[in-house]
Amino acid sequence: MTVLVLGIGNILWADEGFGVRAVESFHRLYEMAEGVELLDGGTQGLYLVNRIAEVERLLVFDAIDYGLQPGTLKVVTGDEVPKFTGAKKMSLHQTGFQEVLSAADLMGHYPRDIVLIGCQPLDLEDWGGPLTAPVSTSIEPALDAAMEILASWGVAPARRAVPLPPEDGLLANDIDRAAYERPRVGLV
Repeated sequence: MTVLVLGIGNILWADEGFGVRAVESFHRLYEMAEGVELLDGGTQGLYLVNRIAEVERLLVFDAIDYGLQPGTLKVVTGDEVPKFTGAKKMSLHQTGFQEVLSAADLMGHYPRDIVLIGCQPLDLEDWGGPLTAPVSTSIEPALDAAMEILASWGVAPARRAVPLPPEDGLLANDIDRAAYERPRVGLV
């Protein structure tokens, strides 16, 4: 079985980075089971088509404007994922992800199971800003939800005794959360 755990979003727009930060945290805290891959999909859009077309099961973390209280998580499954995300433009990269799913379907390689773990953002306008408090505190519950889903698929990751240090993180070049969100000295 091939499973892809994908985080999508743009870390440059505060809460829009929820998906990337969730998959980054998942990597630091859990060792994936065989056949499970983590991917920072960022804002790659159609560049993700081949990866999506290769997997049997897809779990996606993303910031979605559900119109709920900031930080609220909502899990959407199966055929509802593209339908739900198509209800209105809810994020900067969303149209690209809808196209990814459509292209994979047209290629005849649509994942048999798809789950979206979405988090209601508070702020999508803070250029260069960190995740807001309600969205940041939703990462751990989002990971718990992902663990339940992966366990139901028979591929539950194991919690690491000690989280990976930043230098062994999924992201690099000062875009990992610890480096990116550190206090900026001398900035007004």
